[in-house]
Amino acid sequence: MSKKTILVVDDEQDLLDLIEYNLKKEGFKVLKAENGQEGIEVAKEHKPDLVLLDIMMPKMDGLEAVEIMRKDDDLKRIPIIFLTARSDENTEIEGLNKGGDDFITKPISTTKLVSRIKAVLRRFGESGETLNKLEVHDLEIDKDRYIVKRGEDEFQLPRKEFELLFFLASRRGKVMDRQTLLNKVWGDNIYVVDRTVDVHVRKIREKLGDHYIETVKGVGYRFKE
Repeated sequence: MSKKTILVVDDEQDLLDLIEYNLKKEGFKVLKAENGQEGIEVAKEHKPDLVLLDIMMPKMDGLEAVEIMRKDDDLKRIPIIFLTARSDENTEIEGLNKGGDDFITKPISTTKLVSRIKAVLRRFGESGETLNKLEVHDLEIDKDRYIVKRGEDEFQLPRKEFELLFFLASRRGKVMDRQTLLNKVWGDNIYVVDRTVDVHVRKIREKLGDHYIETVKGVGYRFKE
């Protein structure tokens, strides 16, 4: 963890300084930006290991910034944590659907914040050791490129849709309940609602068709054998 670089994007200077101080105490390197546009520029230049991103900012808000980063080949795999004063469920779901990996509501103690950052970094570090390409049915699911291929067609899904598809496909035939999917795809330290899984499955079906992932009523989902 001591060599990891964290980019903190927030328009509150006092909060930026506080987070920087506490992250540096934990051995992290820290970069700072005061709006989404500046955050993207800093991320492109320095390729941080994680981005901590506010939502309500001038020039470009966090939701727009995460959309842009998830479409950028150099930035799309960087884990992103939203840290925001907006606590409504709709904003949380929107943030996660656009590509956020965790959603934290202000205020939060710096101790808990550092713990959540470390948890996301550990999860992404571990995921890099797993199988990176699957061929199931007529799909080729390539985790190195975050691309799904079907014949000559390529589909580039948002990060969480891709990871959910990959997780289900790698365990095809097995019924996975929503809580397991939340724990394995979002992480057991991430606080999201069960409905998040349903939203992501619906979006996958809209893009690839509804004949890959089955709904098992009252339980969860299964990738067809």
